[in-house]
Amino acid sequence: MSALTIYSDKDASQYQWHSTNAAEIAQQLNAKGVRFERWAADRDLGQDPAPEAVIEAYQHAIDKLVAEKGYQSWDVISLRADNPQKEALRAKFLNEHTHGEDEVRFFVEGAGLFCLHIGDEVYQVLCEKNDLISVPAGTPHWFDMGSEPNFTAIRIFDNPEGWVAQFTGDAIADAYPRLA
Repeated sequence: MSALTIYSDKDASQYQWHSTNAAEIAQQLNAKGVRFERWAADRDLGQDPAPEAVIEAYQHAIDKLVAEKGYQSWDVISLRADNPQKEALRAKFLNEHTHGEDEVRFFVEGAGLFCLHIGDEVYQVLCEKNDLISVPAGTPHWFDMGSEPNFTAIRIFDNPEGWVAQFTGDAIADAYPRLA
């Protein structure tokens, strides 16, 4: 179940707000300029779907985003617990960073935890199947795929080069709860 937990950026020991209601999550995030939506496929994709099948099932929704925002490219990323690079990849994404473009992800299956450092708060967004999140360019954040990653997501880009991060050097991510 999708969830949003909001903490002070000074105290990770106690949250300020929490919800698993998609409409409430969207309202909180939209107020901070973060897009959160729920999408549905027009067919069942089964477990570990092929990238082509994923794009085909969601092309109608991707086309709407492209028309609205002018995104230039998209792809599908899948990561499983048996990936030999899972620990290195998790460590890389756990460092707070920003991007010069929006970071747009749609979860086709599985889950991941986006943590956004906005002002004096940390927004932890547990994204699961059917969740779209768009983190605005320049927003400090990190991503936790968990110790046993299992997700497939569509990545949508402004920049044809894809994912380019500028790491902040701040160790804030180490203080907050992680995805099991």
